[in-house]
This record gives sequence, structure tokens and C-alpha cells, in this order.
Amino acid sequence: MILGVDVSTYLEELQHGAVYYDGDVVTDPLDDFYKNGVDCMRIRVWNDPFSEKGEPYLAGNCGIDNYIELGRLAKSKGYGLLLDFHYSDFWADPGKQMIPKAWRDFNIEEMVAAVYEFTKKTLITAVNEGVAPKLVQVGNEITNGMLWPVGKLQEGNGARGNYENLCRLIDAGCRACREVVPEAQIILHLERSNDKAVYQEFFGKMKEYNIDYDIIGASYYPYWHGTFDELFENLNGCRVFGKKLMVMELGYGFTTDAYVQGGEAKRLVIDKERAYVPGITEKYPMTPEGQAGFIKEFLAKACENRIDGVFYWEPLWIPGEGICWASEAGQAYIHEEGKSTANEWANQCLFDYKGRKLPGFDEFSVTKR
Repeated sequence: MILGVDVSTYLEELQHGAVYYDGDVVTDPLDDFYKNGVDCMRIRVWNDPFSEKGEPYLAGNCGIDNYIELGRLAKSKGYGLLLDFHYSDFWADPGKQMIPKAWRDFNIEEMVAAVYEFTKKTLITAVNEGVAPKLVQVGNEITNGMLWPVGKLQEGNGARGNYENLCRLIDAGCRACREVVPEAQIILHLERSNDKAVYQEFFGKMKEYNIDYDIIGASYYPYWHGTFDELFENLNGCRVFGKKLMVMELGYGFTTDAYVQGGEAKRLVIDKERAYVPGITEKYPMTPEGQAGFIKEFLAKACENRIDGVFYWEPLWIPGEGICWASEAGQAYIHEEGKSTANEWANQCLFDYKGRKLPGFDEFSVTKR
């Protein structure tokens, strides 16, 4: 089983002075992950994470330049690479799949061509820069489609509509991958990983439209996706499609207490009010020890269920001055103005708010299994 991490914000952390500790000793977390047997780095790529005025969207500012620099660092330490195309200028997830600014007026024909050309150009750049990926994600958490409204799945009676447009877009990305990096494996990534009906519908349509891919990927955050049993029952049901199975994003909190920055307690996505997960938090409270126990059991069950890979999402995204999930310009692009821009995910890391390694770090390991 591949173990990987998505640390797309890591360079931004270092630029803002982040320091990581093992006890009282300064440590290199990438070296430490590699010693644990973690050998693949997932790096997201946004099309153009800057406003028309040149303002950065932050959260790693994950354009191709970030991928190249972080990819070179990762390869120098022995990691393989996973390139995660969002096909957006900023965050893409089940609730938002914003069209890149340069494509905003495109029809379906133009959008298909744009996906193909952008995918091809980006991968050629990666190859030429010595950071060719061994895994490629065509879209990020595309449960409800991508590049909305052109590729958005429409709710209705029975199966959702607009799969023809969506499959044309996905196919364009997959074709470019096969042409430029034929040895790489292609991932289609959804969330809602406890929803068997959605997965059967989605990947059934991928088969119907002859989409050429290798891996079914899922996000698993128990706050939204239920218990281990629900997840693995769903993924095992997807074996009928003949693809590998991976968990592309995994996370669990080590605390529900907010961190304080500038004299103010910062908002968290998962706080005391939203932390309870039936069947999970009774056994694994959101403490450092509870997080470690959660990770240990999850990896054991992933092995039992013959899952091909597990990636922990943003384990190094610790708080710091200037560390944000979005700038105001980024918020404006995704139409989420007015919220706090502070890092809302910091309590899911494998280092605490002061950069000290948590017990869960050691459990995210090949040797521990």
C-alpha cells in the first residue's frame, strides 16, 4: 500500500518561518515522513491563483511554479509525485468548482479543448523540469462534476444529468495524461465516500462513456463521511469496476481548541460544536492520543481491505503569521467573502500549533503496521 501526504502549502509555511520539532529538537518533517515509509507527495495545481490585479490567493499559491519547486524538493528526498489538477484558479471541492478566469466564457467545445491543452502543457512542463508525476488526478472531489455550470451534474429523478458534458471534460484530461506521461496512473477522485449509490452511479457512467483511468479515489473525513465500515463497504463495492482503490485525503483532529493569533481565537472547520462522529469519537476523542489511535486503526483496516494507497491531507499546515486558507482576493474568486482568512484546518495536522510532532505522526507509517 502506498502511503502519501499532501503538503501543498509546505513551501509557504517555510517562507513564513515555520519550524517543526521532534521533542525539543528541530526536525525536517519530509525526512521523518520518508523514514516512516511515506513515499509519495500529492501536490495540487491551480490554473492561475492570482487576481486580475496580481494579488495572490494564498493557501500555498499552488500554481505550476509551486509544483515544480516542491516537486524538486520531494524528489531529492526520494518521493514519487502525484499531480492533482483542480481545473480552477483556487479551491475546488463538492461545493464549488469555479471555472478559471481565462475560460469563463467558454462553451463546452472550447472547455474540452482548454482542459486538454492545459493538462498537456502542464505535464510537458513537469516532464521538462524533471518532476514528472507517477500519479495524476483529473479533477478534485468531482462528486458533483467540475467546471460549473458546463460540467456540473444536475439533480433530478433517478441518475443525475449532464454526464455527457462531464465525461467529455474528464476524457480530455485523461487523453492528455496518456499522451504526455503514459506510464502514470490516472485517478478520479470523489468525496461522499459513504454513499454507495453515488459511487455506483458515477463510476458506472465512467464505464458507460469509456473513460480511460486507473484508480478510484475517495476523501475520508469522518465528520462528513461516517464510519470506517461505511467507507470500506462502499469502496469494496467499487471493485466491480476493476480499478485500484485509494483514499486521496484523510484527516482527523488532535484537538477542538482554537489556536490564538494576534490575541484572537481563530475559527476552525471542525470545532467543539462539530466534532462528534457517532461510532468514531466515542473510541477516538479529538486529542493527540485519540488522533494517533484513529490513524493506527484506519491504516490497519485499509490493509485488511486491500486499499492501494492512503494520503494524509495537509499534515504540516500549522498556524503562523500570514498562513491563510485564502486571501481576500481568493475569497472573492470563490464568492466566499467576509469570512476569516485564518487557517481553519490547523487542528487536523500531525504537528501541534507550536510545530511539535504529535503521536499520530509516528502511526502514519509502514513500519507500524
